Amino acid sequence: MLNGPLLHPEILRVLAQAGHHSKVLIADGNYPAADKRGPRAELVSLQLSPGVPTVAQVFAAVLGAVRIDEVHTMGVDREDSYAAATPGDPPVWTEYRRLLTAAGSPVELVPIVKWDFYAAVASADHVLTIQTADTQPWANLLLSLGCRTF
Repeated sequence: MLNGPLLHPEILRVLAQAGHHSKVLIADGNYPAADKRGPRAELVSLQLSPGVPTVAQVFAAVLGAVRIDEVHTMGVDREDSYAAATPGDPPVWTEYRRLLTAAGSPVELVPIVKWDFYAAVASADHVLTIQTADTQPWANLLLSLGCRTF
């Protein structure tokens, strides 16, 4: 029996097969995961009910399982009609920063504006999308996996 923060067999399988620079998207409940992903990326749907689980909960589990070199958020495009509801950084980003600190990670959040974020996800390096039911705005995270040797 596994004894760690991440127990989902499909997610563990993909992470185990992934290599350095592989991309993992942890998507919120509004993300168009069926068509905004890399050409070989697998999709794991975890939506149980609205808000369960959150991107932050999945992020915490992934941080406990693999090394992360980069964390990109979906940056708020100020010309987007949804941006008015979020005048500064989305509140959920504070939680992501707290999780990185708690994990002892020196990585910082780097926003990529919405449409460029979709293009980054479409990369051939994108191996996995984990779709959550998070209802918070701008909650998506694109992770770049690191090496265990460093």
